[in-house]
Amino acid sequence: MAFTSATLLRPRGTLQLATSPRRPKPGLPAAAPPAATRPSKATATVAAMWRQVQGSGDWAGLLQPLHPVLRDEVARYGGLVGACYDALDMDRSSAGYMRCKHRRERILEEAGGYEVTRYIYAAPDVAVPVAVAQPAGAWVGYVAVSTDEMTRRLGRRDVLVSFRCTVTPAAWRANLMSLLRPACLDARDPRPDVKVESGFLNLYTSAVAAPGGGTGSCREQQLREVPRLIASCPGGEDVSVTLAGHSMGGALALLLGYDLAELGLNRRAARRVPVSVFSFGGPRVGNAAFKARCDALGVKVLRVANVRDPVTNVPGALLNERTRRLLGGWAGGVCYVHVGAELALDFAGLHDQGSVHDLGAYVSCLARGSGRDRGGARRRRARRRPAAAAPLQPRGLVIGYNSRL
Repeated sequence: MAFTSATLLRPRGTLQLATSPRRPKPGLPAAAPPAATRPSKATATVAAMWRQVQGSGDWAGLLQPLHPVLRDEVARYGGLVGACYDALDMDRSSAGYMRCKHRRERILEEAGGYEVTRYIYAAPDVAVPVAVAQPAGAWVGYVAVSTDEMTRRLGRRDVLVSFRCTVTPAAWRANLMSLLRPACLDARDPRPDVKVESGFLNLYTSAVAAPGGGTGSCREQQLREVPRLIASCPGGEDVSVTLAGHSMGGALALLLGYDLAELGLNRRAARRVPVSVFSFGGPRVGNAAFKARCDALGVKVLRVANVRDPVTNVPGALLNERTRRLLGGWAGGVCYVHVGAELALDFAGLHDQGSVHDLGAYVSCLARGSGRDRGGARRRRARRRPAAAAPLQPRGLVIGYNSRL
């Protein structure tokens, strides 16, 4: 396939989380300034250290303090997820309700750098009625591939899958009462000990009807498109697969990363293509065996989490990592466990406490290089924070991309 080039946007300045209530443009915080204007610590370009940015070393030495190149790239991916919220039709009276308002060619016009190749549709709720074999799918994200210009900047061709949060707060409450169940995504080797939250799995595997008459689950759509893009990349290029999502979209991104690696679909000419997940305010997804399997398959996960965000503490408000440590290894099958490394942020000074889960606040905090995301003491203290310290859904919690931030 032919890859088109696009002009990359450069940042107009840093974004202030509490003092400048302006909305970050999708992808805007991520574009790196020319090397000559970079801080001395960031003389390395993204192209020179892309494997570390994608987690080849589990981000060791890059989080404390937060490396500027990693910060810019994580903020960029957050902005690319934010483009999903900007393009979503939320007008209930519209014929296109819960669909994308733009053609594929337009959705990333402002962000630049990627060519969108497919839209992703999933069940409109986590519980698909039995009587509805193939409900109309809601638009939840897109699959894209980096343009030639962006590929030169990144040092590799990047296959990107971006997910927005897919459900309402009411559906969150109902969904997170569900139980762990075996994922069994590889029929050749089901691995019944590897379990994930049943509502997330339903959302990922339930068949839906897409616009234009197409059908298939969220899973099937991506298992066709991502390997196709990997195979279409020019032979001499390095390739990466980046999966980015906010809230429950982070759960879908992690399930896809595990699925691709478990089925061996991230291979190209007998070489494994690195799979990285950037999750913003994402929940726990599976049990200890799921985490261990993701680690064994080389799926790299960076969880960007506000220490005040309750969604990052569920499911498993009671049965979680701490419970497993107290009760011993036998509890691993019933306890939820986070996967990957954590980049903890603290939205200190945020006046609207309903925005602790808002993606715009996450991107703004990263873009301005908050002092609280640089100190190891704050990050260590956040890790020790009790998992049940906040309620599941505080009143007025913002699920999407708040235009006021």
